[in-house]
Amino acid sequence: MSGSKLMAALSGFTIFGLYSGMVMSSKYNFPEPQTPIAQQIYDQHMMALWICLVIFIGVFGVMGYSIIKHRKSVGYKAANFHHSTTVEFIWTIIPILILVGISWPATKTVIEMKDTSEADVTIKATGYQWMWGYDYIQGEGEGISFYSQLATPQDQIHNEAAKGENYLLEVNNRVVVPTGKKIRILMTANDVLHAWWVPALGVKQDAIPGYIRDAWFKVEKPGVYRGQCAELCGKEHGFMPIVVEVMEQEKYTQWVAERQKSASAEVVNTALVEQDSSKN
Repeated sequence: MSGSKLMAALSGFTIFGLYSGMVMSSKYNFPEPQTPIAQQIYDQHMMALWICLVIFIGVFGVMGYSIIKHRKSVGYKAANFHHSTTVEFIWTIIPILILVGISWPATKTVIEMKDTSEADVTIKATGYQWMWGYDYIQGEGEGISFYSQLATPQDQIHNEAAKGENYLLEVNNRVVVPTGKKIRILMTANDVLHAWWVPALGVKQDAIPGYIRDAWFKVEKPGVYRGQCAELCGKEHGFMPIVVEVMEQEKYTQWVAERQKSASAEVVNTALVEQDSSKN
């Protein structure tokens, strides 16, 4: 193979790599980050992918060149040597530098992920087979509790109707939080292992029976962000989505008032029913 053909082959590898990078920025990649932690995770993910791409092109480029230029059919004589201290040093120090370069920002991100102090709102998320229970235990909304279950119609699940836009990713009760506030999520489970995962918020944490684990996020832009249980928890594992709705502060305050009002009404109705039952 001539030098021009070799360059064409290497150029093809490079173009393929660049194309792969563009593909990875589409629907096949992480969703658009909505929190500082999610942005750091995304940036480090992309950095690692680019490093892998450079290594791939470098290693296979050298292999291809060596195979083509040093083949027996063109009369190349095999070299006779045992080892090179210089080469061994180079291929040891380069991976060390790459690992340090990756681990340094990753460690900083992990430390920041674990800092759940000074939260504005604290919500307890409990995994059940197969739904989520939420309790607002601190901050505005304290006392609100509800269960969140899959809202996808059964006819869609059984292929008797067209799939909706958010197939298997909609719930009857969303987790509602305000913008610009630090939200702490306490995670546990009632039965088996579950995992609370919302990619756009940069939160993924196992929910373990008998243990409390926590994570946090802060979102500046209102919107609806979807996730799922990420731990195989039984036959309905794929049917316990997570939906977080982020509202402007005024709308959130209104939502809290409405939820607390409806909860008070339910308590009164329950008391009346129990009173009537005792009379009878």
